[in-house]
Amino acid sequence: MECLPVNQIERAWLWVVVMPRWDMDYIIGLTLRYGVIISIALILIGIVLFHVKGEALGCSENLVMSPTSPINTTVIPPGYALSRLPYLDPLSFVILGLMVLIATPVLRVALGVASFAMERDWLYVLITTVVFINLMLAIFILPSIMHLHANYQLLRILCPQR
Repeated sequence: MECLPVNQIERAWLWVVVMPRWDMDYIIGLTLRYGVIISIALILIGIVLFHVKGEALGCSENLVMSPTSPINTTVIPPGYALSRLPYLDPLSFVILGLMVLIATPVLRVALGVASFAMERDWLYVLITTVVFINLMLAIFILPSIMHLHANYQLLRILCPQR
């Protein structure tokens, strides 16, 4: 039986022990990097469209850019903003960029659960799962309970569609 040279044994050991963790770290790093890049691109597209069109969601540039503007993310429902993307609405692109930016670290936490499960580190799987559940509650459930969701009617009053 032929023995493998030491460096080949070391390489095989690295593939068995180190590489799965490195691959997950690499995937997490790529997720964070591309999430931020996509978010920046969407926000920049929205800014350029806003300067080209001079309005957003049917609201004038003056109303949107005013320091006392009532137009903000609490007034614009995410679903409504996404439905305006085919019309190249500037604020819809900005809101989508912000949603991607918020989703990026949330996805990182979800990948962290998978990473710890691959390592069979059950304590950290539990801790990271609790963090993930807290994030989901804070993003999806608490705003509904606290009535902080967007007020579509207010948006329609402020910015009638053209």
